[in-house]
Amino acid sequence: MIPLRPADIAEAVAGEPLGMSDEALKASSITSVTVDSRQVVPGTLFVAVAGERVDGHDFAAEAVAAGAVLILCARPLHDEAGTPLPCVVVEDPVQALGALASWYRRERLTCTVVAVTGSSGKTTTKDLIARVLSVAGPTVSARGSFNTEIGLPLTVLAADGQTRFLVLEMGMRGVGHIAYLVDLVQPDIAVVLNVGSAHVGMLGSREAIAAAKAELVQDLPDTTIAVLNEDDGAVRAMADITAADVVTFGESPSARIRATDVRLQDAARPAFTLTDERTGDAMPVELRLSGEHYVSNACAAAAVGRAAGLSMEQIVDALRAAEADSKWRMDVRVSARGFTVINDAYNANPESMRAALKSLVAMAAGRRTWAVLGEMRELGGAALEEHDAIGRLAVRLDVSRLVCVGEGTRVMHLGASSEGSWGEESIHVPDVQAAIDLLNAQVGADDVVLVKASRAVGLERVAEALLTEVPEVPRETPQETPRETSS
Repeated sequence: MIPLRPADIAEAVAGEPLGMSDEALKASSITSVTVDSRQVVPGTLFVAVAGERVDGHDFAAEAVAAGAVLILCARPLHDEAGTPLPCVVVEDPVQALGALASWYRRERLTCTVVAVTGSSGKTTTKDLIARVLSVAGPTVSARGSFNTEIGLPLTVLAADGQTRFLVLEMGMRGVGHIAYLVDLVQPDIAVVLNVGSAHVGMLGSREAIAAAKAELVQDLPDTTIAVLNEDDGAVRAMADITAADVVTFGESPSARIRATDVRLQDAARPAFTLTDERTGDAMPVELRLSGEHYVSNACAAAAVGRAAGLSMEQIVDALRAAEADSKWRMDVRVSARGFTVINDAYNANPESMRAALKSLVAMAAGRRTWAVLGEMRELGGAALEEHDAIGRLAVRLDVSRLVCVGEGTRVMHLGASSEGSWGEESIHVPDVQAAIDLLNAQVGADDVVLVKASRAVGLERVAEALLTEVPEVPRETPQETPRETSS
């Protein structure tokens, strides 16, 4: 972060500075920003956010004691002795954080800003883009899924004068949300990956989701670049509503950045030929990441690289070396007991669930497979149909065992049980611990286990337990498996 004065911040957010001398107001002493008092270090601006369970204002004195120079807050604050704390008072600290990031982007940063959205794959693609761009200069990207009105400004404020590329992820919770984030950061390159079923319960239809995602590109000026997925019809149509120069990617013959000869190698790692159809440059790519869906993500990253002026050699070298940077996303590990665990438990929607199941089967290459699946959230009225379809897909893909975890997956279990003659290969268990107990008792040394669900389900605990726990009872000793709830 470029050091800021409290006076700069007060002016940027139109707030009222309190509890500071004129000298303190003019000192360039703020070098980091956080909303978590546990992350405060000397020189921090602490933003006091009032959440559903915790109010940051209650931790302001603690933050100052830890070295916070300034508190961005909604009311004047004092320590236990009644001494005023150094603060800038605003009506809404979250909106003020956004205003500060917007000012900082305009007034302090000179880097190229890249913004990414899509129904699935945002974080993994953001990581790949950052990997590619980093070969051309210092690059700052969002940590994990920092993609909201809090996470995105924090990422912007982490950049400094040396930053050449700033890669941002934009999530969406409703109409106008992405438009708000776009207005804050004014991206130079905007990437739309796909339009899927995630958030259909919130917005009502895929058409509404597409309209919300299109907010990223619809008001871009003609000096910017829109990177669009040619394989997704809803995304491809966004080319008609943007003034930006359009660069397309995908496997379609009409895509500018195109993948051909796609195949899966050991551990379901994709290999393909990457071609820039405009220049004719073509090079083979072999990824270290597992899952065919990474082909599209890699093409998107390559398209951004080309838009930023990188050579095909630079892009391909970065893609070949890329590994998973964010946790719980197709994280493949071998346990001490010999079986393979695919931890993809960060999030789930119908599209990503299907991709993960296909990757599981490809990776196993004939070995016994386990799909440990939790509920997919935010599907609204489509939830029953989508969960049923995933259960049936597991059967059609010949997954060896399906473990449906939690009440929200009952229909998934029923769908699998009704498909063909699968019999007892599908089981429904009530909770995470029941799933752990079942797997510890029955998973074999050469098996492959996929763990996937929406983030709120907390299914990453299953993967972590499988990789760390050793069953007290030897595996060859039969154990009673958890009873199915009713069907």
